[in-house]
Amino acid sequence: MVPIASIVVRGLEESVKKRLAAQAKEHGRSMEAEVRDILTKAVRQPHIGLALMHAAQEAGGIEALPVPERVDVARSAELG
Repeated sequence: MVPIASIVVRGLEESVKKRLAAQAKEHGRSMEAEVRDILTKAVRQPHIGLALMHAAQEAGGIEALPVPERVDVARSAELG
C-alpha cells in the first residue's frame, strides 16, 4: 500500500481560493481533488530551464555558441 501524504497551505490569497473553487466546480470535483490534480500534473512536467541545461551539457556545453551583439536601442513601452 502506498502511503498517503497530507499538506496544509497557509497564506493562500482569497482570490486564488475562489479561482480554485470555480475551477473545481467546472471539473465536477472538490477543491481538494482539484488541487491534488494540479500538483500532480505540475510535478510530472519537466522544468524547462533544467531540461535546457541538461540538453546543453549533453551537447558539450554552450561556451562555443556565438552570441550576437545587440545593435538595437531599448525604448520604453507605451501602456495605456
